[in-house]
Amino acid sequence: MSFRTFSFRTLPGLILAAALAGPLGLSGACAQPDAPAVTAQQVLSPQKPASGERLPAKLVRLASLLGRDGDVRIVAFGSSSTEGAGASSPATAYPALLERDLEERLQIGASSRRSITVINRGKGGDTSEAMARRLERDVLAERPDLVVWQTGSNDPLAGVPLERFVELTRAGIQAIRATGADVVLMDQQWCSKLSGVGGAERYGEALHALAAELGVPVIRRRALMQSWVTHGLMTPAQMIGPDGLHMTDAGYRQLAKAAAAQILVGAGLIQPSLARN
Repeated sequence: MSFRTFSFRTLPGLILAAALAGPLGLSGACAQPDAPAVTAQQVLSPQKPASGERLPAKLVRLASLLGRDGDVRIVAFGSSSTEGAGASSPATAYPALLERDLEERLQIGASSRRSITVINRGKGGDTSEAMARRLERDVLAERPDLVVWQTGSNDPLAGVPLERFVELTRAGIQAIRATGADVVLMDQQWCSKLSGVGGAERYGEALHALAAELGVPVIRRRALMQSWVTHGLMTPAQMIGPDGLHMTDAGYRQLAKAAAAQILVGAGLIQPSLARN
């Protein structure tokens, strides 16, 4: 490969290729209410804790972009939970609702010089292997500023080895970050179908361990769903459809609210305490 043909954009592909070809190697959330709107002044001067220190921003690129005019591009990457299986329409899948919630909380209207675009790149049935194969085409080619990656549900169902799941998730995070984009992970849903698969929880535990190692924020969907039931926001039947796996419109709506709040926490725009009660 000559210097002329090599580009920065090839790096993610090289990272994933190495992971796909290489040997295997393992290297209490609360109920989610509506978060308050974030004003333009807060975007320019994010809220500060009592100590007077600036709120930490794990999503550094997003925090920078939200402080000025322009389009913020978010790719929602994942499997059927992202695609919207169980929703009555694409408009009631969580990515579409996330876009709307972020616009409302950031007070972005039709006349605004800023915009939020959430691109749905979910594909039903995808495991970490399938997502690795389409990461470049479906995600990186969109040049996102933030990727919300929902993963870890289909791998135990399909029998993908835990070590392979960790390897490919690590490589995917590295590939996304190599473009300068931020990453947020989303863990498994809380549902009867996954609960009946032996060892399924180990994939969620591995995802959290990897996120802690790499400093990646996680939308803790499983714990959130459990808390919604505990706090009486909805019943399991209201959250999960008859197939015992996919969320309903009501479940996706609550998930989008939680995701929007956690993204703003990651960008250092709201206190973690305001993302939950």
